[in-house]
Amino acid sequence: MTQRKAIIPAGRHALYEKHGYSAAIQSKDLLFVSGQVGSLQNGSPEIGYEKQVELAFENLGNTLEAAGCTFEDIIDVTTFHTDPENQLDIMMKVKNNIFKEPPYPAWTAVGVNWLAGFDFEIKVIARLPSDNN
Repeated sequence: MTQRKAIIPAGRHALYEKHGYSAAIQSKDLLFVSGQVGSLQNGSPEIGYEKQVELAFENLGNTLEAAGCTFEDIIDVTTFHTDPENQLDIMMKVKNNIFKEPPYPAWTAVGVNWLAGFDFEIKVIARLPSDNN
């Protein structure tokens, strides 16, 4: 059986316990990060799409950091958008501030009609640095 280790960033334990899932799971040298949204500490959505995207990336960064990773360790990204036609340019602006140069991670963007009150969600797979596994 593969060993799994739950990764939960500081200050977010109650949110994950309430909903019964982990922010991320480490399995050997891979990190599988659950969908991160632009939620405030209390779990409510940040107001405004761009701020929601920025906070989702910040929450993602905190989860990566809790596992000993950075954005540079990400190998695959999936993003979910409630209105992709009108949101993509804003999301790309935020994304380009984080992923500034090649090689870029693999990326899939999906249009959805519901994200539990949010308008953007991002989930990733990262490879842990060799000294973390």
